[in-house]
Amino acid sequence: MNTNEKLIQHFYTCFKHKDISGMQECYAEEADFSDAVFKDLDTKQVRSMWAMLIKSGKDLEIKFSNIYADEHTATADWQAAYTFSVTGRKVLNKIKASFILKDGKIISHKDNFNFYIWAKQALGLPGLLLGWTPFIKNKIRKKAAKNLLSYMKAQ
Repeated sequence: MNTNEKLIQHFYTCFKHKDISGMQECYAEEADFSDAVFKDLDTKQVRSMWAMLIKSGKDLEIKFSNIYADEHTATADWQAAYTFSVTGRKVLNKIKASFILKDGKIISHKDNFNFYIWAKQALGLPGLLLGWTPFIKNKIRKKAAKNLLSYMKAQ
């Protein structure tokens, strides 16, 4: 296992064990994150996002596999099993992560997952019927951004 594979292994091991500071330390001082819900976060936002998700995810379980890294990039598969707090519905989200790395730190992190599959699980019938629409996706994004901002202000 090379140094960058160890970095990503460490990141997900910390996530699995809800070690917020361990996860946060994996990011460079100037880093970004994006996925289908949280778009274009800067370093402070992404560090806060992980803290918020871990603290609010009472039954959050993380699994990860297929870590590959070279000198500048990395990829991993991971999944999060949890109860979506808004609806009380169980979710199993399967994610493909890609990273850009520099000097042993993450400088860019992109998570890709099927938003429609997530919406069906998290929202139930509304997700099944409307989870593919930009309306639902934008509504979820706005709520997530608002929650993140509120969390950051409270810290």
